[in-house]
Amino acid sequence: MLPAAAVFHFPWEINSGEVQEGLSVRVLGRLVCYQPEESRATLSAQHASKEHQVVVHTLFVEPFNPIIGAQYIVLGEIENAEGVGAMVRARVLNCIDGVNVALLQKAINEQRSFFREREHTPGDAEQPAHAT
Repeated sequence: MLPAAAVFHFPWEINSGEVQEGLSVRVLGRLVCYQPEESRATLSAQHASKEHQVVVHTLFVEPFNPIIGAQYIVLGEIENAEGVGAMVRARVLNCIDGVNVALLQKAINEQRSFFREREHTPGDAEQPAHAT
């Protein structure tokens, strides 16, 4: 059986506790640190003039050639790690350097808006009866 489709989340959403443990997620951010001996990487993203970081467990995607300062997308599951808090256990780790991150964030927000509207639009609402 396939896991549920992963939804994009930003590092500040993962750190705030909005995302539950065990959920599949997609996260994007700039690689600021890689610790191969611990199979750990740190992605960073800026939001509301504050830098937010998320820790990524990289055991399942190693070996990889990290480019510090490059943009990455991670597909994985959220888990709580002692001393770290919420961490993403990476299943896929792709370098997306060169992508317009502001435009990608805008597209993610547009997609969320579309799905919210679709959830709130009653698909099988009763049609009013017409008088004959």
